[in-house]
Parts: sequence; C-alpha cells; structure tokens
Amino acid sequence: MSHATCFSPLGPLTVTAADGAIVALSWGEAGCGLLDPLVQTAVEELEAYFKGSLRHFSLPLKPAGTAFQRRVWAAMTAIPCGETRSYRALAGELGSGPRAVARACAANPIPIVIPCHRVIGADGSLTGYSGGSGIDTKAWLLRHEGAAVTTKPRLTRPLRGDAHAARDCSL
Repeated sequence: MSHATCFSPLGPLTVTAADGAIVALSWGEAGCGLLDPLVQTAVEELEAYFKGSLRHFSLPLKPAGTAFQRRVWAAMTAIPCGETRSYRALAGELGSGPRAVARACAANPIPIVIPCHRVIGADGSLTGYSGGSGIDTKAWLLRHEGAAVTTKPRLTRPLRGDAHAARDCSL
C-alpha cells in the first residue's frame, strides 16, 4: 500500500492506494509512506477539486465493502457535482430503504471522491456526515460545488486556507 497526505481547506486528507486503485481517503495525517504515481494523481485531483477546476474524479477506485455498500457507492458517484439526492431517492433507485443507504454512506471509505456528502434528507436537510467537522464539512463541500444549502455553517474550528502539498516520506 502507498499513501500521501495532502492539505486541503478542510485540513489534512490522506489518500491510500493498493493494487492499482484508491482504497481509502482519511481525515487527518498518516505516517510517511511511499508516494506512487496513482497516489500522486489522486493528490493532484484533490487539489484541483479544492481549487474548483475539477468536478469529476477519474481515479480507479476499489472500496472495501459489502455488495450492497458498493452498489450505493456506485450510485453516489453518478450524482453530478453541484447536485444532491435524498437518501429516499437513492434507496428507491436501488430498491432498498433510506436507512440502509444512510448506513452505506456512513461506511464510505473514500469520501469526497465517492461523494456521500451529496446525499441529504428528503426535506433537504443535511443529516449526518462522518468526516471532518461533520455536517459543517458536508455543508462546506456542497457550497464549494455550488449546490443549494440552507444550513448555516457552525464550524467550531476555522477551515484551513489554500495549503496544498503532498508529503512523500519514502527513503
């Protein structure tokens, strides 16, 4: 496995790759790891996303999860940047229930790239989000993409500025 930490307006994000695919995106810094070309491409795409010049990731993904979770994650990647879907609508597309979709969203190992932040309550409310500062991070991501968001941000810590740098600590 290889990984790199990049610094985003939401704080550090660590990208992990294995067997030629991205397998995880974690909130926070990881220890030093080998920076391979795929991880470098992922960092570059994340930087472009946060600068506003990338609206669709082109990375090979291999998230670990159940068959149902992978179906939900595939459906989330089909939601265009700047748009949202409700848990109920996504559940209807998949022949499932909203709570099962919500659990799959919460288990997403590659947030932002697999855009679980684009899934919202049927009434337009921003329900849970497991990354960063929770719902405030979800609201920030949706606003960044140009989606209509009615929830006012309540961040307890300021978002970081434009500090994009990959860290490669390989010897």
